[in-house]
Amino acid sequence: MQLASIGSGSKGNGTLLRTSSTCLLIDCGFSLKETERRLATRGLSGKDLTAILVTHEHGDHIGGVGVLSRRFDIPVYMSHGTHLSGRCEDVYKRVCFDAGDAFRINDLNIQSVLVPHDARQPCQYVVEHEGLKVGILTDLGSVTPHVVECYGGCDHLLLEFNHDLELLRVGAYPPALKRRVGGGLGHLNNQQAADLLKQVDHEGLRSVLIAHISEQNNTREHIEAALRTHLGESFSKYRYMSQSDGYQWVQLEPTTRSPQHRRAAGA
Repeated sequence: MQLASIGSGSKGNGTLLRTSSTCLLIDCGFSLKETERRLATRGLSGKDLTAILVTHEHGDHIGGVGVLSRRFDIPVYMSHGTHLSGRCEDVYKRVCFDAGDAFRINDLNIQSVLVPHDARQPCQYVVEHEGLKVGILTDLGSVTPHVVECYGGCDHLLLEFNHDLELLRVGAYPPALKRRVGGGLGHLNNQQAADLLKQVDHEGLRSVLIAHISEQNNTREHIEAALRTHLGESFSKYRYMSQSDGYQWVQLEPTTRSPQHRRAAGA
């Protein structure tokens, strides 16, 4: 399996996962023209997409979903709550599910995961292919035991490190937006994300893709300080996604796991 990002942040999001027979786009928060441009830099066109998965109805995640779906006849998967929000209606074909449901698209097993965020029925995804488990986790304001359970045992994890608490506190955001971003239904701060990562880190976790970084309220230095605090100086299996460039294709390799780890991960 391979993963790429066409952009990650408050101005637009889109994550690509592909195998030899399937290509998924998780969210699309860009205009059609910009989406096509960004797909082209990854060697793709909209006609190569098997399906679009939506996490929730905020504009930076669904702004381009409808027009892309209609342009290339792409089915769109979303929770019933996202559908009922009325903000992701005009699509080629809609497939609805309850957050927490599992389903299959071609050769990919997909587990939707209900997360705490200020949307109708927001979910994130864990995608499995031939024993390789990839977690996509952004846009949540707090970490629940359910989230920890669902994202344990991943071989690769795309994880939100949205903001530094102090930078958010002293920054230029208006008070209401600060409360929303920093609240329990907002976005993960660096300490929350690093603590979650500590809870799910294991011998089989090959890489962490750091995503949805606030351009105003975070820096790589603040992220790395949180990582050192929670995971130690030696933790280095991470890389950054950006708003402007996302991330080019990365090959996601499985890990040969010990029998003890396979039992713990449910493999």
